[in-house]
Amino acid sequence: MSVESSAVDTTNQPGARASNEELTATDASPREKVRQPGRWSLRGKTALVTGGSRGIGRAVVEELVALGAAVYTCSLEEEELGERLKEWQAMELPVAGSVCDVSVRDQREHLLREVTDHFGGRLDILVNNAGTAIRKSAMEHSAEEYSFLMATNLESAYHLCLLAHPLLKASGSGSIVFISSIAGVVGLFSGPIYGMTKASLNQLAKNLACEWSKDNIRTNSVAPGYISTSLTDRIFSDKELKDNIVRRTPIRRVGEPEDISSMVAFLCMPGSSYITGQTILVDGGMTINGFYPKYD
Repeated sequence: MSVESSAVDTTNQPGARASNEELTATDASPREKVRQPGRWSLRGKTALVTGGSRGIGRAVVEELVALGAAVYTCSLEEEELGERLKEWQAMELPVAGSVCDVSVRDQREHLLREVTDHFGGRLDILVNNAGTAIRKSAMEHSAEEYSFLMATNLESAYHLCLLAHPLLKASGSGSIVFISSIAGVVGLFSGPIYGMTKASLNQLAKNLACEWSKDNIRTNSVAPGYISTSLTDRIFSDKELKDNIVRRTPIRRVGEPEDISSMVAFLCMPGSSYITGQTILVDGGMTINGFYPKYD
């Protein structure tokens, strides 16, 4: 994947300004502002993406790298992570990583030490992506499952934000993105505990946005709808259920990991510098679809 600009260079035409650097905030036209170097790029940025060996996490890693960032990622699956790292290294992509169970506090602390060493004490972007689901009703969940989901989906993200705060503050323009879910916005059959953890991430984004704005750190949440990943394989294997999901989605398809990674990348760019504390639903319109009896 590459990002190229198709804008016409007019700097050598009669009457044109010599360079973008000579423009001031008051005399730059809209087109010239768009063409300012770095506004739609992550060149020179550093990022930590949790759960980056598959699905949405992998797509986010590759999206950020394509836009110029250097990325550190982690995964619970050692073999799978090793395979991904070999692939990225073969393509000479600036990606490193290590094994980490984000549900374990000591391992999270070790992860941040590794990230600090790898990037020389600097971090611009934190994407809290790692998470899991156990689809059961409220009465079916065990106490152990409750603790596991809370530790994996919520506690890990909160703690990693605290650990990364000094690095993000030092960057001067830090960005945190939580991978949430529409299950944290509306009721779905993904289970009440899963929904609780995702709703909490959305609220955490709001609170940290207010608390950490003084440190030039923005925090946002991206809430995917039904995305084709290993977590949804069992759902989509039921053709009738998948068809019902698609019929309920105005765009008429399930999502792909890249649909999410593009939004994450946008929220990490300078071009989104006035966006913070938001939960952005990327669900093909599913959650805004009321009742359209003649939709087809």
